[in-house]
Amino acid sequence: MIFTVTFNPSLDYVVGLDSFREGEVNRSEWEQLYPGGKGINVSMVLKNLDIRNIALGFIGGFTGKEIQRRVKEFGCYTDFVKLKSGNSRINVKIKAGKESEINGQGPEISKKELNQLFHKLTFIENGDMLVLAGSIPTALPEDTYEKIMKFLENRGVKIVVDATGELLLRVVKYQPFLIKPNNHELGEMFGVTLNGREDIIIYAKRLQEMGARNVLVSMAGEGAILVDENGNIAEMKPPEGVVKNSVGAGDSMVAGFIAGYLKNRNYREAFQMGVAAGSASAFSETLATREEVQKLLEKIKENLS
Repeated sequence: MIFTVTFNPSLDYVVGLDSFREGEVNRSEWEQLYPGGKGINVSMVLKNLDIRNIALGFIGGFTGKEIQRRVKEFGCYTDFVKLKSGNSRINVKIKAGKESEINGQGPEISKKELNQLFHKLTFIENGDMLVLAGSIPTALPEDTYEKIMKFLENRGVKIVVDATGELLLRVVKYQPFLIKPNNHELGEMFGVTLNGREDIIIYAKRLQEMGARNVLVSMAGEGAILVDENGNIAEMKPPEGVVKNSVGAGDSMVAGFIAGYLKNRNYREAFQMGVAAGSASAFSETLATREEVQKLLEKIKENLS
C-alpha cells in the first residue's frame, strides 16, 4: 500500500481575473475550489493512475471536513487525524496575467494529535511506501520528518521525501528511497550556483553519498535528471506542450515515478512515467489524468526510440 502524508492540507480557492487592481473592488471571471497540499496532490494523481493509496495528515473544522469530502469524492481513501480545534487553511490563488498566492497558516496541532498520526503509521508494513511531501507547519516540531523516518527505520518501508532545504538535508541519513529537489533547491542546499547538467549530477551524487538511494532532480521546462541507486544517470527533456498550470506538476512527477516503478520495479520506466505525469499536469488546468499521462508517455517513448 502507498501512504501519503500532508501535514497542512488546504482548500485552494483559485480566482481568475482579466486584471487585478490593488486597492479596488475586483470581480472574478471564473473560480475553482479544490483540496490542496503536496501529499494530497500525490494521492490524487496516483488514484488517476489506478494506484490505490491512503491519504494521511491533519484536518480541522469546517474546511477540514470539506477537504476530506472532496478527496473522498475524488476516489481516494483517507485516514486523517481530526483536530479538536481550529480550521484547515484556505489558500487563495489569484490568476490575473501573473499568479499571486495568499497561503493560510493552518491550525494548531497538539502533541496528542501528533501521536495519533504516529499510531496510524504503526499499520504501515514491510514493502509499503510512504510519501512525505511539503514543509512542516510551525505547529509541529521541526524534526517531525526525522522522527517519522526513525520510527519506521528497519521496517522495510520505502520512504519518498519531497521537501526542500535543511529539511531534506536532515533526513537523507535515513536512506529515503527517493528524494525530489528541483535544480534551484539542490544548489541552495549546498550554497552553490549550479551551471548545467554536470553540476546537477555532482550534487545529486553528493546527496546519495549522504544516504539518499535515488535522486530525481526536476528542472521545469528543461526536464529532469535521475541518479539512481544502481549508478545509472538518466536525463530527459519534457515533451512539447503549453504550460497552463505549475501547481502540482512536481507532485505529479513523484506520483508518476511511483506508479512507473511499481509496474516492473524498473527505474527507467519510473523516470519516464514521472516526466510524463509532471508534464501532463503542467499542460492541464487540473492534475494529470491517466489518459493525459499515457499520451505523453507514448510521445516520450517515441522520442527515445
